[in-house]
Amino acid sequence: LLLRERNAANDRQSKVMIIGAGAAGQMLARDLKTSDKMSEKAVCFIDDNSNKWRRYVDGIPVVGGRDSILESVKTYGVDKIYFAIPSATPEERRDFLNICKETDCELKTLPGLYQLASGDVTVSRLKEVSVDDLLGREPIQPDLQEVFDFINDKVVLVTGGGGSIGSELCRQIAAHDPRRLIIFDIYENNAYDIQNELQEQYPELDLVTLIGSVRDSRRMFEVFADYRPQIVYHAAAHKHVPLMEVSPNEAIKNNVFGTLKTVKAADAAGVEKFVLISTDKAVNPTNIMGASKRICEMIVQTYNKKSKTDFVAVRFGNVLGSNGSVIPLFKKQIEAGGPVTVTHPDIIRYFMTIPEAVSLVLQAGAFAKGGEIFVLDMGEPVKILDLAENLIRMSGFVPYQDIDIKFSGLRPGEKLYEELLMDEEGLQDTENKLIHIGKPIKLDEEKFLKDLDNLYMACLDEPNPATVRKLVGDIVPTYKPKNPVDAGSKDKKEKHREKEEVKAEVKAEAKTETKTEDIVKTAEKATDTVKDSAKETEKSVADTVKEAADTVEKAEDTVKDTAKEAEKTAEAVKAAAKDNTNAVTAASETESVIDAVRKANAALHAAE
Repeated sequence: LLLRERNAANDRQSKVMIIGAGAAGQMLARDLKTSDKMSEKAVCFIDDNSNKWRRYVDGIPVVGGRDSILESVKTYGVDKIYFAIPSATPEERRDFLNICKETDCELKTLPGLYQLASGDVTVSRLKEVSVDDLLGREPIQPDLQEVFDFINDKVVLVTGGGGSIGSELCRQIAAHDPRRLIIFDIYENNAYDIQNELQEQYPELDLVTLIGSVRDSRRMFEVFADYRPQIVYHAAAHKHVPLMEVSPNEAIKNNVFGTLKTVKAADAAGVEKFVLISTDKAVNPTNIMGASKRICEMIVQTYNKKSKTDFVAVRFGNVLGSNGSVIPLFKKQIEAGGPVTVTHPDIIRYFMTIPEAVSLVLQAGAFAKGGEIFVLDMGEPVKILDLAENLIRMSGFVPYQDIDIKFSGLRPGEKLYEELLMDEEGLQDTENKLIHIGKPIKLDEEKFLKDLDNLYMACLDEPNPATVRKLVGDIVPTYKPKNPVDAGSKDKKEKHREKEEVKAEVKAEAKTETKTEDIVKTAEKATDTVKDSAKETEKSVADTVKEAADTVEKAEDTVKDTAKEAEKTAEAVKAAAKDNTNAVTAASETESVIDAVRKANAALHAAE
């Protein structure tokens, strides 16, 4: 009985494959064995060290290297896979996990080496495999002392401080003991959230939260004059590509002239360093957002030459988990049961985490001497389709079976791949091997500032999108609009017009059908009237005929009666003639009878 119960308990246990038969993997296997509450059992090890193959570690077989994963999952009926090689490089981790995700097993991994160093390797310390694990790139490790020395005891202003990048900047800056941190944002809810978070985590922090728009010159000059920031991180911007394609004028007013007004205020206030948050979409831009960011870089480079402030830009790719990024959208679509929408099967993007992006920005500020464009080495670009498939698998579903993937087509201004550098910029290394400097491209500053004035005056008149794009193209020669919304608006208008014409035709046909129906109904009523009239006429004729027949019958009776009287009279005349009496009277009566017969014949004729 005890043996049966033990076998039943074993059957209920999840079967675990441990990748890594080293110290961490062995600690994990022992934890699974000794824990009373565990409903899991290690059934095999995977390790690329061939010397360990066909051996047993704590009674558990080492069945082979990474090539044996898929076969061993089937052989041992594996339910869960635990990755326990904390010393693995991101590329090695990615390669292992890419094989594991081909199975239906639950995946978990050890966060890092410190658990091994502290001896704290337990199942409870495992974490779910995240998208970050699949990027296959070393996370950026900035020189924290350098960043601390740069920020410590400084007044720091972050524009767009409530956004994804801005709020993370505020978190990391707060941890480096600034004299004062100023959060500036137009969205009060975002600013309020990060304010509460920082006040709770850093109660001693001198924190100021201000609401305002970078497009308001008076407000910006007022803020800089009142608080005298020494370091400025300019993260405020419109960043959503498709939305900015629909409203290009707003992208220019907010991104370009919001930056210009903030730069002028910083220059006037004697700010020490100004760091612009830029994007890889500024390189050979095909959309108005990227083009606007390229103009912002040009503004920073221009003012760096004429100001005591060190102006620099930091350029990076897509940020995992940021507002408007693809990952949160995919997760929502998966939670809803699909489908997951990908614009194109071949579209690729560079990705980084929010902490990485902020680390780069902080490091760039520390490195900055003025005029640089800092670029992150973001590793290999990621295929968005692969990212979607991985997310579906990591959520416990099978792509195209449980959750479908549909291709929606490239959106206006979107291209298949992004670039981090223009050919002319080249690359220059920094102390951090993952951070590079792009050489600024020379430009005619006098012409550039004049073109900016023309663009500003044009924007005041709310021009049509095509005019905005034309003016932007004059400033940014590399800007080549791809499928702009306004370029397609004629087609859309034409399609709309055609639809309206079709609707009008349908309505006209409907009206014609209605009129026809009315005519038919009128005709039917007329027919009914005619039928009724015909019936009445037939009845009237029948009655008339009947009356005439009755008249004729009466007339015939009268004629017959008259004829009988005439016969009687004639007999009487004959008799009278025989008697030779009253001859004259008889003759007279005879004529009267003849007249009566004539009248009777006439009446009969009329009746007929």
